[in-house]
Amino acid sequence: NIYYAEIAGPAGRQKIKRKFVELFKQFVKFGLVGVSNTAVSMAVYYIFLWISPDLYMVGSILGTILSIANALFSGMIKFVFTGNANDWRSKLKRLGKTYVSYGGTSILSNVLLWIEVAFFSVSKSIAPIVNLLVTIPLNFVINKLWTFKEK
Repeated sequence: NIYYAEIAGPAGRQKIKRKFVELFKQFVKFGLVGVSNTAVSMAVYYIFLWISPDLYMVGSILGTILSIANALFSGMIKFVFTGNANDWRSKLKRLGKTYVSYGGTSILSNVLLWIEVAFFSVSKSIAPIVNLLVTIPLNFVINKLWTFKEK
């Protein structure tokens, strides 16, 4: 915190600055991975929307499932969060936590999508993009502090 930096002097401020830069770089990497995941999710969503506007929730759910698989199986998550144990037990635990974290924010995104479309008449084309403003930072925090927490 800022108070700590004042007490610690120049060395403390340097350490805080390094931690902030490291966190910022990790967030940027997370954003890059997110572009790929979002592309997969949105492509599936818009295909279903094109087939029939009534299938927007099916497209959203299926797009989410495929984007989570994309993140996990392409190895992109390792690009962002490194330094974790690589034994099978640890990998399975992280896999489960990844599905829980992305699943939780996906449920949130789908509930928001339904509310926006059903009650506020937000365009089915725009609503999922708006939801990214909530789910991307939330996914980063959950993954950073829980799923891939370094011990």
